[in-house]
Amino acid sequence: MTDFSHPRRKADTLYFQLAEELAQAIASGLLKRGEKLPSIRKLSTQRQVSLSTVMEAYRELEDRGLIEARPQSGFYVCEVASAFVCPALTQPPSVPRNVVTPAELWPYHAHELHKIKVDFGFAVLSPELFPTQQLQRLLAQTTRYQPKMLADYGKPAGDLELRRHIARRALAWGGHFESEDVLITHGCIEALNLCLRAVTQPGDVVAIESPTYFGLLQILESFQLKALEIPTHPQTGISIEALELATRNGGVKACLLIPNFSNPLGSLMPEENKKRLVELLASRNIPLIEDDIYGEFYRSGNRPRPAKAFDTTGNVMLCSSFTKVLAPGMRIGWVVGGKWRRDIEKLKFINTFSTPLALQQTITRFLENGGYDHHLRKLRRTVAEQVDGAVAAIRRYFPADTRLNVPQGGFALWIELPEAINTRELLNLAMPEGISFAYGELFSPSHSYRNCLRICAVETWTTRHERAIQRLGELCQQLLEQAAAGNAGPAVQQLGTTTTH
Repeated sequence: MTDFSHPRRKADTLYFQLAEELAQAIASGLLKRGEKLPSIRKLSTQRQVSLSTVMEAYRELEDRGLIEARPQSGFYVCEVASAFVCPALTQPPSVPRNVVTPAELWPYHAHELHKIKVDFGFAVLSPELFPTQQLQRLLAQTTRYQPKMLADYGKPAGDLELRRHIARRALAWGGHFESEDVLITHGCIEALNLCLRAVTQPGDVVAIESPTYFGLLQILESFQLKALEIPTHPQTGISIEALELATRNGGVKACLLIPNFSNPLGSLMPEENKKRLVELLASRNIPLIEDDIYGEFYRSGNRPRPAKAFDTTGNVMLCSSFTKVLAPGMRIGWVVGGKWRRDIEKLKFINTFSTPLALQQTITRFLENGGYDHHLRKLRRTVAEQVDGAVAAIRRYFPADTRLNVPQGGFALWIELPEAINTRELLNLAMPEGISFAYGELFSPSHSYRNCLRICAVETWTTRHERAIQRLGELCQQLLEQAAAGNAGPAVQQLGTTTTH
């Protein structure tokens, strides 16, 4: 089992120290702009460090916009070093509010989907990244060998073998729960719905990150719950200090958070913060609903532990699924309900009764044959490459005052543009050219972040994607010029809706 007892700080790692040394050489001019860096193998030999250490150092410098990878050539110091910095801690309104999602929740009408050529809006990976053919074969075998399965509702809690696999895999990050503690759901969304229904009543206040995934806002709205936005940093997640102040008077009835690679910020809460979070909420008897759907998308090192790893009282409800990493069409999720387990089981029985047994057992077979871990390793590498391509293009083409968070995992990029740019208006210009993204106001019940957007790097990065980012940069410049000339730009059209997580 992996030892998580003494996590190292990033600054203490060998790759980070090497990256700092190279960054200073670039800043001093010792390494000139456009100059080629030593190959990974050569620098590994020169410094007597591993190839992975050099690779991580180069990746760190890429994330800072100091170097770039050129296909079939190697790594070079950027011709124009990016001045992009990470967005600051958000400062949302400090009062709870009813959630009212606008009619124009999403960037395009359903009948316009076929017009999209480059879609940065959906947080769903490209189909070719999933082991679809393997799963199809396993599904066929499952139904062939057990023909009566399709006539069986299955148990509300789910297939016991799948639940055992989930509990067993959790041991790697310090999860200590039994298979009986796991409930299988229709994706992570149903898990989150069940948890909220178990611990809240209409009119209750739920603390959330700001910004947060708009699908969570829709759930709060459907249950007539009020949202309290908590200041959140794009790198380290929700402010524990702000949450401590917000929960002093007993008005907050639950917290709904994404500590690992949040959507849309991509933030990763440090382990010490997760521990403080769990202890704070347990001491005030405020349940924590944790969405860990992106936890497997880490770029290096070990899988980050969910907040659930620090839970000793059952106060944390952990929700996740196989949707993002394995099979979006199967919609197999799960929840560990802690001390609300029985309530959640009853709600599952009332809500959907059970989850398709054939789909559960197909995933169980995939977990058993060892294909899952191999798939995850390959998927993580591919997603990291896609994110790197998007980051390099954004730094190359977006306005100089842009702020960009480069996440340590996941595939969502949160971008803060100059204040003169309204990203709904930017989307209105981009859509006719077949380019989509998610604009910032979608992620806040107060409709903040009007100059922000989320770009998801969900497809293999190509020149087509590069050109789309370049075009977005040109449209940003167009809006800046209009603002400087006193022209507010074209009216924002009505936009359509969707709820893809």
